[in-house]
Amino acid sequence: MDRALEMQVFCAVVDKGSFVGAVEALEMSKAAVSRHVNALEERLGVRLLQRTTRRLSLTEEGRVFYQQAREVLALMGEAESAVSSGSHEPAGVLRVNAPVSFGVLHLAPLWTHFLSLHPKLELDISLNDRQVDLVEEGYDVAVRIARMESSSLVGRRFASTRMRLCASPDYLANHTPMKKPEDLIDHRVIAYSNFSSGSEWSFSGPDGEHKVSTRSVIRCNNGDTCRAVALNAGGILLQPSFMVSEDIREGRLVELLPAYRSIELGIYAVYPTRKHLASKVRAFINFLVEQFEHVDWESDAPVRKS
Repeated sequence: MDRALEMQVFCAVVDKGSFVGAVEALEMSKAAVSRHVNALEERLGVRLLQRTTRRLSLTEEGRVFYQQAREVLALMGEAESAVSSGSHEPAGVLRVNAPVSFGVLHLAPLWTHFLSLHPKLELDISLNDRQVDLVEEGYDVAVRIARMESSSLVGRRFASTRMRLCASPDYLANHTPMKKPEDLIDHRVIAYSNFSSGSEWSFSGPDGEHKVSTRSVIRCNNGDTCRAVALNAGGILLQPSFMVSEDIREGRLVELLPAYRSIELGIYAVYPTRKHLASKVRAFINFLVEQFEHVDWESDAPVRKS
């Protein structure tokens, strides 16, 4: 059998999460899709997919092969584009994953412009706040807000954001003023449950470093919900500047202890490998770098190039 076709079928099954999805994407019969995958496993002498009646998952060997197969297929596509008579425009489906709040506030307004620059592209966008497995879940690229020092992925930093401690004027009017981070112990705290440091919040001030173990009255895995509770005088929250800077600027929230700065996080476009980077991924990353070149979450609304 055609080895390239076997890889294409296998990758389609993984990307779509099922044999049925691959059948629709490839316009093949289910028997043909199964035959190609079975032939590939037989030739390699390993099981690549764990099949149950409820779900499909990659084995460890399957994960390794999938990543390499995607690179091979991307390279083949670029090679064909390089010698074709057509343009070198990015084309096909670009699967993007991003955090919910950042995706809604700062990416959603850009998608139309991005597609106008690359009309042969289609976007498949997934928003959630968990850290997805790009390879296993079939994403081309993801936006992550984190410290990336220990990540095995390749990332391009295109912006940064500082965590800001804030509360509504109504809440502050009815509670004891704060003078230092340790005073958080006497206040209602609204916690973002996906925060990497958990309940320990870190600050750097004129008198050195502070690490405070907070006790939350509300925990939620969605930053927009945390923000809404704070706006309704529900307590104090620590959220990124890209989310709360406008509220602070408009007086809906008040930044607390400005002399004590919390952590700064990078905003990255991440992808599994820099080898044979697909033109559609490269176009997306370059777009993000350009659009977010001049943002300033701390003092004013983001200013983007039109």
